[in-house]
Amino acid sequence: MDGSQGGIEEARLEPASVRRFLSDNPQFLTADQGLLAELGLRVDVGNVVDFGPAVMARVHAAHQREATQRQQVEETARANFSAQAQTHGAVIDLLDARNHSDLARRVDELAQQRFGLAAGTIALETEGHPPAGWRKLVEGQVDMILGGPQRLARMGFAPTALGLFGERAEAIKSMAMVRMAIWEPSRQGLLAFGSTDAEGFTEDMGTELVAFLARVVERTAERWPVL
Repeated sequence: MDGSQGGIEEARLEPASVRRFLSDNPQFLTADQGLLAELGLRVDVGNVVDFGPAVMARVHAAHQREATQRQQVEETARANFSAQAQTHGAVIDLLDARNHSDLARRVDELAQQRFGLAAGTIALETEGHPPAGWRKLVEGQVDMILGGPQRLARMGFAPTALGLFGERAEAIKSMAMVRMAIWEPSRQGLLAFGSTDAEGFTEDMGTELVAFLARVVERTAERWPVL
């Protein structure tokens, strides 16, 4: 042995070499039933290597997964498009409000008619009377309902918020609530939606849509002074 080589160098197996070998010696593969079985292949009556049941099952499963994933993406896209369309319609409805009372009525109507919810309401912290149709809150109640002064929104079920929904409170199983600051100096308020479905609003849901509607309600309400 030549000491300069430091041992016998192992031959590297290149894909091109394997392919050339199988092309020159097809019987190496077609005649080895054990190897064919390990690879999930079989030789048909015409001496052509065909896919066996195991391979076909894997291919079918892969196609099924791909179809399911594609369907989920399409369903999500349709749901997002529908939500966006309903939101655009809701914004137009809110902007057409004539006064504070009409604004509160429109919030409740869009909650039920556009989003299939049980109720929608506007609440305001005030020492006197809130605008007609709005719910009255005492000072600090927004923080209590949302779970702290730093919380801007809350999704899920909050027993302390049931009073926002009046006579429909018993039917409410989940809520979506966003803090509002209206007029100058600002007054704390809430835009709240209630669902009869316990999974209608959950803590892990995003708040972007409800927060957007809250900003629209804020700007619309500021058209008229609070008495």
